[in-house]
Amino acid sequence: MAQKTDRRVSRSQRAIQNAFYDMLLDIGFDSITVKDLTIRADISRKTFYLHYVDKFDLLNTIVNMQLDELQVICNQKKEKDFVEGTIIWFQYFEQRKEFFAALFSTESTVIFRHRLLDFIMEQLRMKLDAAQSGWNTEVLRKFMGTAVLGVVESYVLGQFHTGVEEIARQVGVLLEQLIQSANERGAGEPVRQS
Repeated sequence: MAQKTDRRVSRSQRAIQNAFYDMLLDIGFDSITVKDLTIRADISRKTFYLHYVDKFDLLNTIVNMQLDELQVICNQKKEKDFVEGTIIWFQYFEQRKEFFAALFSTESTVIFRHRLLDFIMEQLRMKLDAAQSGWNTEVLRKFMGTAVLGVVESYVLGQFHTGVEEIARQVGVLLEQLIQSANERGAGEPVRQS
């Protein structure tokens, strides 16, 4: 009996998530209502509320799933050099470009930007050596993470006129140079402008 319940729950969640995804691409997050979502998913409002508090909770669940997938990719690319790993990372966004473009193009999904920035900064933290004690790694991670987020956002919104591999290669080289420069300075002070 419990197995049937699990399948029903899973089926309902999948229907809700698929309807949400379709509506996100069709009309954007701000225009989605729970009522329209339940009609599209062919479920009752009660069923929706058994699984999610509101559309923001549903979005949070879907973003968590995307970040979990991205974490798996980050773990798999550890064997690659920095530039090649960055290309693999950007290819993830290429494959889900419509989804991320829909999230980046709506005002209500600011939380998504913050969570993606935190994720990027955590990945960068793992790349930075402990030798750079003269640098404030929080500032360095925020600087690099914000730059990467800006490039990803510009890419998925179609603001570049070049392919994903070229964009990723350039981002990888720039990040690698910044990290290498920070690590070479080690405990020394950052170079000051005269």
